[in-house]
Amino acid sequence: MRFAGQAEEQAETGASVLQALVIGLVAMFIVLSFHFRSLVEPLIVMLAIPLALTGVIWGHLLMGLDLSMPSLIGFVSLAGIVVDNSILLVAFIGQDRAADRPIAEAARRASLDRFRPIVMTTTTTVAGLVPLLFETSVQAQVLIPLVTSLAFGLVSATLLVLFLVPAVYVILDDLQGFRRTGPSGEPQPRT
Repeated sequence: MRFAGQAEEQAETGASVLQALVIGLVAMFIVLSFHFRSLVEPLIVMLAIPLALTGVIWGHLLMGLDLSMPSLIGFVSLAGIVVDNSILLVAFIGQDRAADRPIAEAARRASLDRFRPIVMTTTTTVAGLVPLLFETSVQAQVLIPLVTSLAFGLVSATLLVLFLVPAVYVILDDLQGFRRTGPSGEPQPRT
């Protein structure tokens, strides 16, 4: 016995979407690694993706929708959008670090300096999606789960990124500091 028809097509589409997500994440990591010349900073940037997933799930619950194939396609599309805010924060923290500012101060300044532009771009994007989110026509019904993923995922990722990305950056810097201590427990000079 095997599933056929719509179930078979849905399984095939799901596998294709998952494959596209994995390929996109790997490509994103490679590009960010070259840009930041680091393997840790791209991971901090990509932290926004699971943060967006929480918004996708809550958005579907609030809207009374089931997670469907358009929802997953919206999430895959969202993955590329939400990392932009993280890139800005990590880049600004890196600039302040290059100016020999303490890591906690650099993270705080980056969040404060980028807060307004990040919130404004998110607000305008979500405002553009709201009319489609509440569209009642039959033609738009297939797009509503996709738009729900985009709108709610973007809002949650933006709010969480503004607080968590700087905090994770500081935490990882502290953890690297632990590894830089010598046998006597005194910090070794950074290289």
